[in-house]
Amino acid sequence: MTAIRNKVKPDTVLKNFWRDNQRFADVFNTVLFNGKQVLKPEDLKEADTDISSVIKFNNHAETVQRILDVVRKTADGTDFIIWSLENQEKIHYAMPLRHMIADALIYLKEYNELSARNKKEKNYSSSGEFLSGLTKTDRLHPVIGLCIYYGEEKWDSPTNLVDMIQITDDLKPMVSDYKMNLLQIRSSEHFHFQNNDVQTVFDMVRLIYEEDYTNFNKRYKDKSISTELGLTIGSIVNSQRIINQSLIMEEKEREIDMCKALENLVNNSKLEEKKETVLRLSDMGMPIEQIAQAVKIAVEDVQNWLQESSQQ
Repeated sequence: MTAIRNKVKPDTVLKNFWRDNQRFADVFNTVLFNGKQVLKPEDLKEADTDISSVIKFNNHAETVQRILDVVRKTADGTDFIIWSLENQEKIHYAMPLRHMIADALIYLKEYNELSARNKKEKNYSSSGEFLSGLTKTDRLHPVIGLCIYYGEEKWDSPTNLVDMIQITDDLKPMVSDYKMNLLQIRSSEHFHFQNNDVQTVFDMVRLIYEEDYTNFNKRYKDKSISTELGLTIGSIVNSQRIINQSLIMEEKEREIDMCKALENLVNNSKLEEKKETVLRLSDMGMPIEQIAQAVKIAVEDVQNWLQESSQQ
């Protein structure tokens, strides 16, 4: 009987995870401000994630569609800051450009709002203000973004615009650069998050990626975590067994024992390795009996795996 495969998308699970203001504030404070409590969870307000816009130039207009993962806004009187968080599963070699465009669309959105208000209220006092749509004292508000990469491979893509451009060193200072803020889960061990959920997810994912099951068991033996964290971790490391166990525990209104879940993950991984070896030896023409002896499994299992493979 084939196990049910739950269609869980890591990006969606992580969006839900970071919508919690405690977690959102902690990851920004830890990564960008060395742990200083710049963002306070109670000050974070939900902001529109849809930054799609219409770009107009002379007689040409083009729509640009973009929806961010999680956006928050902090306000201090009339001033405010936009904080944007993007989850990234795969390495993307144009990521600095993507982030620059996203930030530009947020700035464009505020500019359009200011320009429309000035036009309606007739705030212009000069031809320059009328032409630009802004008054001399109008100012846009800052956008601060963070990209969280949760893939297993080490990030080898540029993190700033200049590194995407083919240019000689003597011309680099003349080019307007754009830097993105990147956090890699797999190399985040030097960060100490105050939020226990963030610390647990990052630590467990790193240990699983490193296949450091000894330390995993030392740190988390006899410890349970919420099914939400189990689902988040299972989604990140693409473990159907951890996802399934999290959903089963959620149905039973119980927490998940990650050491047991990880043991299942390891056993399943070893089983998959054996299956791959069986198929490879079979392709080389080795008889079934010899394959079973080499892999140390029953002849019947070899026959079943080969039959399953031929039906796929």
